[in-house]
Amino acid sequence: MSALHKRSNVIQTLVHTGQHYDRNMSDVFFEQLGIPAPDVNLDVGSGSHAQQTAEVMIRFEPVVLEKKPDLVLVYGDVNSTMAAAVVCSKLLIPVGHVEAGLRSFDRTMPEEINRLITDQLANLLFTPSEDGDRNLVREGICPDKIHRVGNVMIDSLVQLLPMAMKCKTNGFPQRYALVTLHRPSNVDDSQVLRRIVECMVGLSSELEVVFPVHPRTRRRISEFGTDATNLQLLEPMPYVEFLALQARASVVITDSGGIQEETTYLGVPCLTLRNNTERPITTEIGSNILVGNDTAKLRSELSKILAGNTKKGAIPPLWDGQASERIANIVAREGVPNAVLRT
Repeated sequence: MSALHKRSNVIQTLVHTGQHYDRNMSDVFFEQLGIPAPDVNLDVGSGSHAQQTAEVMIRFEPVVLEKKPDLVLVYGDVNSTMAAAVVCSKLLIPVGHVEAGLRSFDRTMPEEINRLITDQLANLLFTPSEDGDRNLVREGICPDKIHRVGNVMIDSLVQLLPMAMKCKTNGFPQRYALVTLHRPSNVDDSQVLRRIVECMVGLSSELEVVFPVHPRTRRRISEFGTDATNLQLLEPMPYVEFLALQARASVVITDSGGIQEETTYLGVPCLTLRNNTERPITTEIGSNILVGNDTAKLRSELSKILAGNTKKGAIPPLWDGQASERIANIVAREGVPNAVLRT
């Protein structure tokens, strides 16, 4: 938004679907990232995938009809990404997809379906890395629509890292593992969740374990009676404070997509509790290692890290904090005077 704001020929309208609505997981991000208050808030809230997608479509269509945008930018791979793209496609409104081309090749993940559909409908596809370009060409997307621009999440990280490094971490240990866990495959199966938490409890005898707990995960830990003794369980954290914890961690254990990217930029060892990733560049170039829910492999990789045998990663090309400027240049070059932006 700040990059497009510099272009005098671009007028922006910010539409917040309200898919993420918890204060610690939504409002505080607007504040810390300097995002203005939304022009429109659809207040969709939670629900099943079908309910959430349908509500975004129903509530977003009147906004598009009223604003008559020349371009709608959609971000990432959540339900509202796909829903907004479908609405615009039916109304013949061009769509730009930021973070296009990512593929896990696992259609049991709802995000994969959202990615596939959004990219087929998009007119401008902004990819973060070369693998995204390859995926799109293989799926029959015209190369003229594809623009490799880098990673906008890294733009945010670069902008806010100096602020994060000023955050005091009083009360936190000198060395610690940082854990995040929220995917249904890891938290909705009582046996899988129990094995992961038991592994973290075992790790806590050698290294403090700091665990900001997603609301879904906290409910499951309680429902399943999972013993999380000796883990430092925290509420979900604002972006800047969490970034500070990431940057100083000895290791990050996660099932998040974005954290795989952030740890790669930060050079922090990352063990991802998934069998696949839509961000393979973080394993090929970066500091990320996939361990699935194989706790034996997780323990083995943790032992290597504790012994100082960490994977030496590098920062992927174009992950330089300038992706948003490249996107803004392309949007302005296309002669688009009106952009509706969706978060």
